Amino acid sequence: MSDASTALGVRLYPDLVERGGLAPALIETATSHQLDIGRVSAPDQGRARFTCAELHSDQGVVCVGLGSQARYFMVDLRVDGEVQARGDAMDLLQVAQMAAAWIAGATIAEVTARFPFVEETKRHTAPVAQVS
Repeated sequence: MSDASTALGVRLYPDLVERGGLAPALIETATSHQLDIGRVSAPDQGRARFTCAELHSDQGVVCVGLGSQARYFMVDLRVDGEVQARGDAMDLLQVAQMAAAWIAGATIAEVTARFPFVEETKRHTAPVAQVS
């Protein structure tokens, strides 16, 4: 059994095993559908090199990971290291399309309207201290 098949699980992600992991699969999916998903990277070592991908652009970073008990793709949209939106998708093409929209300059509101699997994260502001 290859490192990729051990890390990914042949049963849930046979297509990703065949492509060598999540990052190469995202690149191949985007290329075949003529989508610009920015610069794609993955960790250099360990299981994460097959199961995680980051798509970098001036707009921010799209972080993609894999579900471990069921087949789905977890997505975070990050600006300056802070998660602005997140979601889960069943289809890798949807992830690539969402990433391409974000990288092309779509706002969080536009991304969440176009891709219902993504939701803006709720920001909680610290309570203002009352001065008596």
